[in-house]
Amino acid sequence: MMLPSVLQVKRLQPELITPAKPTPQETKFLSEIDDQESLRFQVPVIMCYKANPSLNKNRNPVKVIREALSRALVYYYPLAGRLREGPNKKLVVDCNGEGILFVEASADVTLEQLGDKILPPCPLLEEFLFNFPGSGGIIGCPLLLVQVTCLTCGGFILALRLNHTMCDASGLLLFLTAIAEMARGAHAPSILPVWERELLFARNPPRITCAHHEYEDVIDHSDGSYAFSNQSNMVQRSFYFGAKEMRVLRKQIPPHLISTCSTFDLITACLWKCRTLALKINPKQAVRVSCIVNARGKHHNVRLPLGYYGNAFAYPAAVSKAEPLCKNPLGYALELVKKAKATMNEEYLRSVADLMVLRGRPQYSTTGCYLIVSDNTRAGFGDVNFGWGEPVFAGPAKALDLISFYVQHKNNTEDGILVPMCLSSSAMERFQQELERITQEPKEDICNNLRSTRIMSMM
Repeated sequence: MMLPSVLQVKRLQPELITPAKPTPQETKFLSEIDDQESLRFQVPVIMCYKANPSLNKNRNPVKVIREALSRALVYYYPLAGRLREGPNKKLVVDCNGEGILFVEASADVTLEQLGDKILPPCPLLEEFLFNFPGSGGIIGCPLLLVQVTCLTCGGFILALRLNHTMCDASGLLLFLTAIAEMARGAHAPSILPVWERELLFARNPPRITCAHHEYEDVIDHSDGSYAFSNQSNMVQRSFYFGAKEMRVLRKQIPPHLISTCSTFDLITACLWKCRTLALKINPKQAVRVSCIVNARGKHHNVRLPLGYYGNAFAYPAAVSKAEPLCKNPLGYALELVKKAKATMNEEYLRSVADLMVLRGRPQYSTTGCYLIVSDNTRAGFGDVNFGWGEPVFAGPAKALDLISFYVQHKNNTEDGILVPMCLSSSAMERFQQELERITQEPKEDICNNLRSTRIMSMM
């Protein structure tokens, strides 16, 4: 079925969803990891569900999710508040119960007709997540916008936009899981939320004990032509990494790296090299890639309560001059990526918190020679069940300037990883060429695999 030439989405006026019961009226401080300048933006997520009459006959997803949201906010009541900025740019949450922004909508289209249009970078995002005037700020604005759009097939799309200072992907998943449990009839979340942002406050006295290349000033040898702030012709495309692409990349890696090389590491090294080549960066220019590393779990020795829903990650950066990155085999970039990730531990995270206080909460560099990657393939968004079963797709809706999110994707019957990328139109063409070159099978194998690695969308 073809997608209609003009998609008709009817939206009701937005409403504020408040907690279903009275909640504490208080002020809560964010941690130094939460309120850093680099997280003061809103991140869009999209979740798409098929109709499921056997599970939810005659139930309206808008009504179910609206009520579940209100009940979940009793436990996650800071999300119904508003951010205020205090001295030294410190952010606090005014837990005033004003509510989150909620929009009911309907669209004259089926999920089947939408096809790949729901995948990042979603070209219809503005239809499924309308940017209401005055809702997109950080200070004094709703901390969450949710739009539920019912489709003619009986399925629906839940799209949301979250103020990143409040939660990371793991924290958002806790909240979404609580909503889903309420929607399916639970009286309380199975994991109760924990605020306790003081666990990641700066130490007293603060002290920077690690190297943090992600916040370093870089000597710029470029003419500024690739700086994101100078680009008005930015496009987004997604690139697919399946078994064939990974097999070809692994053949380029020296034996001593193969056994400890993850799929994420290898894709990141590949993207970093191809992107640097595509941007035609001065050979002397320092280029960086940061990997977002979650502090939760046993690997990094950061002890946080199970229900902690604040930001708990760092993004240690790998650094190289452009020339050796571009000229050396892929193993060079891979080794740098692995070494950067290995620096992440509790001391590194606490050093970041202290750096925020001592250096005035600096922003990471926004020049085009910087790339940030986030692995969302195991984030768990695909497990969120509001009563209609698991979503056909769930995850970040697009790349965000310098940030690319890795998401799971099934290409026909093959499981792979989809990575949206944001570049200028000319650099994007070069990036695609470099990526196709580096993932090209030997000529004798080409006839066995005619898949395209690209899914494109103009933003």
